[in-house]
Amino acid sequence: MVIMLIDSLLIDFLLIIVGLILLLKGGDWLVDGASSLARRYKISELAIGLTIVAFGTSAPELVVSFVASVGLHPEIAFGNVIGSNNVNLFFILGVTGLVAPLVVQKNTIRIEIPISLFAAVLLFLLANYGFILGNKNMLGRMEGFILLIFFVLFVYYVFKSMKAGEANNDETDKVIFSLWKSWLFIVLGLTCLVLGGKVVVDSAVNLARALNISEKVIGLTIVAIGTSLPELVTSVTAIYKKSSDIAIGNIIGSNIFNIFMVLGACSLWRPLEYSPVFNRDIYLLLGGTLFLLLAMFTGKKKTLDRWESAIFVAIYLGYIVYLIMMPE
Repeated sequence: MVIMLIDSLLIDFLLIIVGLILLLKGGDWLVDGASSLARRYKISELAIGLTIVAFGTSAPELVVSFVASVGLHPEIAFGNVIGSNNVNLFFILGVTGLVAPLVVQKNTIRIEIPISLFAAVLLFLLANYGFILGNKNMLGRMEGFILLIFFVLFVYYVFKSMKAGEANNDETDKVIFSLWKSWLFIVLGLTCLVLGGKVVVDSAVNLARALNISEKVIGLTIVAIGTSLPELVTSVTAIYKKSSDIAIGNIIGSNIFNIFMVLGACSLWRPLEYSPVFNRDIYLLLGGTLFLLLAMFTGKKKTLDRWESAIFVAIYLGYIVYLIMMPE
């Protein structure tokens, strides 16, 4: 019995390694393909990061939350989205900023980050009080429709502002692939990211259960972190390849996508009962987004410095310890 348990743990550990390899290669291909596509059509890398990359790396959140809503597990749908957004903001943005200080464009400070903040506020109001103070503690179809309207408006804004970043893509030292090769890299990259994320999450959950870790902690930590692994790998890879706009666009765009699109589509398909216990996690998300805005005006202007990134990571690690030490 003990030997079978050890064999099972070993298999899960090896699968995690395989999943991580898929994630790394997927992130590499996705950034190369997206960057090439942006330069070919003289579209800003930030716009590509906010749309193709962000939506692609949020595919695991969409799949997990949709399956959870269909299976009448709304707590998993909310926990996955809100938890993943906190992972994106505190851990992924923090780690990415530790690799290299993140230079943030003026429009991102003035528009995209505030939109991300607005999305979190809107989710809090709709989930707790409903549309026009109806459907309390419920994200119904009307609320889902409202979220999807704002998602469409956000996508419209991004595409309308695409030409504004033409001057950012004139690097002559970067290769521009053919159109088919750029899209091939994007599709292969997204496929590897989704598959790799699923393998890592499933194997990590198996390990956690074998070690008697509660499913609540698993959902708020392993699943949330696991579905955010594509964002982590893509953002760090983008920084390594000196494409900081893709890195920041990926994180901010993913957070907006998760709330407007993922929860909007899930609640439109099937109304989701909301537990006020998630308010604590939304407060953390709101505070972190406000801190990100403040960070743009402290230290080096329009830059997330390493010491500010370290604060993000420290807050998230403290949050994880709190979840483990103070279970609901």
